[in-house]
Amino acid sequence: MLDDVLSPSVFLTAFTTILVIQDPLGAIPVFLSLTRRQSPERRRASARQATLLSLAVILAFAIFGRSILGLLGISVAALQVSGGLLLLLVALELLTESSRADDDADSADSNVALVPLGTPLLAGPGAIAAAMVAVESAPAPVTGWVSVTLAIVVVHVITWLALRFSLTLHRVLGEAMILVLTRVMGLLLAAIAVQMIGDGITTYIGERF
Repeated sequence: MLDDVLSPSVFLTAFTTILVIQDPLGAIPVFLSLTRRQSPERRRASARQATLLSLAVILAFAIFGRSILGLLGISVAALQVSGGLLLLLVALELLTESSRADDDADSADSNVALVPLGTPLLAGPGAIAAAMVAVESAPAPVTGWVSVTLAIVVVHVITWLALRFSLTLHRVLGEAMILVLTRVMGLLLAAIAVQMIGDGITTYIGERF
């Protein structure tokens, strides 16, 4: 009976692909950099909010993705380019941001859990596309939705745990090292953004010609 609604192969493929793309351990330095001025309670809330938003976005696209993009006339390549541009703006902020007073912290960090942590860092074009492809590759629609949904939920539990316990890493490293990580991750994030934009443009041109 379980085999009628759950495909182990689809689940494992979706789980592995989305986990690798999201890279929870790789997201920890960016998370610590963007939330370094937040209190421990606020940082825990940011980890929860970012994970829940990512879960909601990827689930929505896994189930309704093709319909949503088709309705709006948007290709996955266009989504990839736009996500890359947004990440590039975030990277530039990490690279150029100067120290600010604590009274600026709340306004600067109030939305980082949603953008860019929740999306496009966690729920980026790659993870969205992987979920959509996994659903379409299933032997039956219901099997695909159930298998991919379960995979997405398990991946986000792992992601939340990684972000949640990054607080321990923050205490070990200290504020100065987190500031250094901010600059380093800004550089790496800029490279990721450029790669994402380049891949999106290449795919977009390939689809048109």
